[in-house]
Amino acid sequence: MPKAVQYTKGSIIYFAGDRDERIYILQKGLVILTSTDIETGAPVTEQVKTGEFFGVKSSLGHFPREETATVLQDTIAITMSLQEFETIFSSNKEVILKMLRVFSGQLRQIHKKTESILKQKVNENQADGMFSVAKSFYQDEQYRACCDVCIKYLTNYPTAPDKDSVAKIYADAKLRADKLKNRRPVAATPASAEGALKQFSLPAFDRFAKKYEPEQVIISEFEPGNSFYLIQSGEVQLVKCVNGTKKNLDILKPGEFFGEMAILDNSPRSATCMAIGPVECLEFNKENFALLITGNPQLALILLKLFCKRIYDQKRRLRILTIKDLPARIADVFLMYDEMNPVGNPIEHTRKFNVTVADIAHWAGLTPEVTRDEINKYVEKRKLEVYDNYMIVTNIADMKRTVDSKLSLN
Repeated sequence: MPKAVQYTKGSIIYFAGDRDERIYILQKGLVILTSTDIETGAPVTEQVKTGEFFGVKSSLGHFPREETATVLQDTIAITMSLQEFETIFSSNKEVILKMLRVFSGQLRQIHKKTESILKQKVNENQADGMFSVAKSFYQDEQYRACCDVCIKYLTNYPTAPDKDSVAKIYADAKLRADKLKNRRPVAATPASAEGALKQFSLPAFDRFAKKYEPEQVIISEFEPGNSFYLIQSGEVQLVKCVNGTKKNLDILKPGEFFGEMAILDNSPRSATCMAIGPVECLEFNKENFALLITGNPQLALILLKLFCKRIYDQKRRLRILTIKDLPARIADVFLMYDEMNPVGNPIEHTRKFNVTVADIAHWAGLTPEVTRDEINKYVEKRKLEVYDNYMIVTNIADMKRTVDSKLSLN
C-alpha cells in the first residue's frame, strides 16, 4: 500500500543514477529536482508542486534516475511501488492524459534540440515540408512512397503554390512505380506479436483495422495529425527528412505505437512512417482516443511506458551528438548499444553488436563516409572487427575510457 513518508530539510529522496522504481506524490513541503543539461553541462532545477508526481519516467521506463530529488523544507511525500501506481492510477483518465501530454511535450523539446545540433532547416511551411519529403523519396527511387506523400499533399493543400509541381512528380513516380511493381517478389507473411496485442484481438476492434502494402506511407512528416496506430503485424520504418535527405529513425515492430504525439499536442507529424512489408494496424482517431484510454487501462500504461522509453532513447542520442570528438562519438554509440543489450557476465569485455556502418552513422549524426573512416581507425588499432551484419568491440572498457576522457574536456 502507498504510504506517507516524512523527509527533513536538506535530505535527499534519491540521487541521479539510482535504480529505484518507486513513484512519489508531493503532499506537503518543497522538493527540487536537479539534473544536468545535456548540451551545456549546466545544472537544471525544477520545483515539484504540491499534488504532482515525480520519479515516474525512470520507474515506468526501468532506467536510472535522471535527476536528484532534494528536500528544501520539511516534506511529506506519498511513496508507492510501480505495481501500486499501475493498480491505482491506470483507470484515472485525467491523470494518464496529463502525463501523456507532459511526456509528449518533453519529447518534442528533445527533438528540437537534436534538430538544432544536426543543423536541420526547419520548414515553417508544412506544405513546403511535405514537398521536400516527396522529392526525397523520388530521388531515392522509392516511387510508391513518393506517390503516397504527393496524394497527401494534394489532399491537405489543394491550393498550395507548388500543387502543379507536386502533381507532375506524382504522375512520373506513378509510372515508375507501376513498372517496378511487377518485378518485385511476393512479400512473406509478416510476423505478429501475440502477448502485447491480446487486449486488442476482440471483434470490437475489427472496425479499427487497416492494411498497408510494402513501401506504402501510412503518415507523412508535416501533415496534420488526427490519428495514431498500433502495429498488429509487420514492421514500420520511421523516417525524417533532414535538409532534403532521409534519415532512418527507427523500425517499429508488432505491439508498438506510432503517431500518438500529434493527437496529444495538436502538432504536425514529426516523421514519416512507411510499411517495410505488408503491415496490419489498428487506427484510432482523436475522438475515440480518450474513450479508448478510459476503457482500456492497459493501453494507457503501454503508451506511458512507450513515451518514457522514447524520451530516454532520444536523450541518449542527444548526448552522443554533443560529443565533438568524432572517435569518442563513435565510441559512445557502442556504449549506448551496450547499455541497451546488457551481458550476463559484466567482467567479459568483448561485445558483439548486430549493427552496420549505416546504423552507427545514424546514431552518430555523421555521413556513412565519415563514419566508415572513423571505424577503420578503430579496426587498424585492433579495437574493432567489422563484418557484413555485425561488429565486435574487443574491449568495451577502452570505448568507455575514450568517451570519458573527452566528456571531461567538454
